[in-house]
Amino acid sequence: LRAANEELRAKLTDIQIELQQEKSKVSRVEREKNQELRQVREHEQHKSAVLLTELKTKLHEEKTKELQAVREVLLRQHEAELLRVIKIKDNENQRLQALLHALRDGAPDKVKTVLLSEAKEEAKKGFEVEKIKMQQEISELKGAKRQVEEALTIVIQADKIKAAEIRSVYHLHQEEISRIKKECERGSRRLMEEIKFKDRAVFVLERELGVQAGHEQQLDEKDARRFQLKIAELSAIIRKLEDRNALLSEERKELLKRLREAESQYKPLLDKNKRLTRKNEDLSHTLRRMENKLKFVTQENIEMRQRAGIIRRPSSLNDLDQSQDEREVDFLKLQITLETAGYVKSVLERDKLLRFRKQRKKMAKLPKPVVVETFFGYDEEASLESDGSSVSYQTDRTDQTPCTPDDDLDEGVAKEETELRFRQLTMEYQALQRAYALLQEQVGGTLDAEREVKTREQLQAEVQRAQTRIEDLEQTLAEQGQDMKWIEEKQALYRRNQELVEKIKQMETEEGRLRHEVQDARDQNELLEFRILELEERERKSPAINLHHTPFAEGKSPLQAYCEAEGVTDILVAELMKQLDILGDNAVSVCRSPDLCMPPHWLQQIEETESALHRKMVDLESEKELFSKQKGYLDEELDYRKQSLDQHILELEAMLYDALQQEAGAKVAEILSQEEREKLKVAVEQWKRQVMSELRERDAQILRERMELLQLAQQRIKELEERIEGQKRQIKELEEKFLFLFLFFSLAFILWS
Repeated sequence: LRAANEELRAKLTDIQIELQQEKSKVSRVEREKNQELRQVREHEQHKSAVLLTELKTKLHEEKTKELQAVREVLLRQHEAELLRVIKIKDNENQRLQALLHALRDGAPDKVKTVLLSEAKEEAKKGFEVEKIKMQQEISELKGAKRQVEEALTIVIQADKIKAAEIRSVYHLHQEEISRIKKECERGSRRLMEEIKFKDRAVFVLERELGVQAGHEQQLDEKDARRFQLKIAELSAIIRKLEDRNALLSEERKELLKRLREAESQYKPLLDKNKRLTRKNEDLSHTLRRMENKLKFVTQENIEMRQRAGIIRRPSSLNDLDQSQDEREVDFLKLQITLETAGYVKSVLERDKLLRFRKQRKKMAKLPKPVVVETFFGYDEEASLESDGSSVSYQTDRTDQTPCTPDDDLDEGVAKEETELRFRQLTMEYQALQRAYALLQEQVGGTLDAEREVKTREQLQAEVQRAQTRIEDLEQTLAEQGQDMKWIEEKQALYRRNQELVEKIKQMETEEGRLRHEVQDARDQNELLEFRILELEERERKSPAINLHHTPFAEGKSPLQAYCEAEGVTDILVAELMKQLDILGDNAVSVCRSPDLCMPPHWLQQIEETESALHRKMVDLESEKELFSKQKGYLDEELDYRKQSLDQHILELEAMLYDALQQEAGAKVAEILSQEEREKLKVAVEQWKRQVMSELRERDAQILRERMELLQLAQQRIKELEERIEGQKRQIKELEEKFLFLFLFFSLAFILWS
């Protein structure tokens, strides 16, 4: 169970390390995601700003171009209208002149008046029509002029706002530059003041140094003599210390030699002790086997005699006397064998104790370094444990030997009653033994031999490191000879050794206390066993076996009745049994408690990591949905921009078509020659192609940027999906590990219970 607990602790530490790694990975992923989102936002903002500036510039250029084109078209229309009016008036004048010439040649006055009236009416009608047309054109030109003026005012206001912003930024920069200049001037002044102050200090120090130099020249001779004397004294001290160091190193070497000799002398004694303990154990095992055989043979002999007594009845009083004598002789033989076995056991135990005391005396006489103490302390503990195991084995064997009293042959009913009583006693004794084992486990749980050995090994390693450090320092001191720091290091090492010695003493006292507790527990165990044996002996030798069945009162066990019969009133078997049941239930509840199955701290941490991973999965899925929404928004924005650009193109084409389809345009076309018309058409087609190519390039660029963004978003979505799958796999692995640990602990504690 200890090995399983260690393995499970190692697994739990590995799981904790993995969880910490996962947490660091998750935090790193979050940081990367935030950085990427920030970069994407900045990139998008930059792109949007660039696009806005480009669009503003392009719109401004397009507006200016459109205004210029409208101005040119209006001027051309106005000129064409003027030419048309002039031509009409010229034609009218020519017609009127022709009529006048005709009238002069001999037409009557009536015809002249009629023609004049008709001409006046036609002229009035034409003038009114032309007047209306001119008024309409003037109103249209005024509206176009208003629109152009509004656009110009908007552009001028935007330019003014930009100029104000640029002025404010310029003023801020100027203020910052002036502030930095002032700070630099202050810093330069401060540095100049510091330089002047330091120059003064250097001058003062040089002057003092010149004064001191003259004074020092006077004191040099005295100081030189004093220093020579000090150097001689220090060299003498160093020689003394070197001699002392050499003596200490020689003493250390002698002590190490003695230690090795003592170890070499002590190893055969240890081997001999181990061999003797093994021989003693073998002898005890053989003795137990012989005792068992002897008991088995005596039981068979008794059974055979009982059968023989049943077959043949005693014919006379002499036969009865002979049978009684034989039974007494057999009983005395059995007692002699048991007493001899107990005597042999006591002799063997006494020899063991004498050997152990001799070993302790030798160990006390020998010089005890720390390593040897830890080694022998561990052997003593093992020997004590082996003694305890032998004692427990003997007690178990004594439990299994039933006490069969030498009854008469004709009393079978009494024999059955005694067997029932004996079974009850054995059951009570076994319950007491189990409870005592639980108590011993609870009391002896603080005694951890492995931990003690580990601490001893650690202390031993620290002492060895300190010894090697001392040797290195001694070597360096012997090589250098002039370094005085070794004294401080030696003092520090001496303090460290003192602390280690105190730690060793504390550990030894704790070890002695624990051994004392273990010995007390063993003594209590032996006392209980001895008490049970005494009760069994009394029950065997008591006159309650004489065929009379004594009825027990309600709520009283046979053991309680016998205790009261023997005068032992301080033992209550019912309370003892209740306490044993309570202890057993407590032990079972402790064994089955979830605190032993799995530490709640680790369970809570695993559950927290699982919930964090689930939250991370949900966040990643929400990010995926957000990316898909952004993709949809981008597609919609792209479609909207395309539609707006197409609509703008259609509007421009309609304006162009309207301009060409107007009467003025038609009249201008009549005025223009065939070559000029073809040139105009070619220019219009080129402009259309240029506009369409620019629009296509712009659409292609926007599409490329959107496709790159879409590819990045798809790649990011794939990475997030892979991370989600990795997190799911890790969650599954954690769940499998948790399930494995839960099953392992449950199985282990089922087996333990």
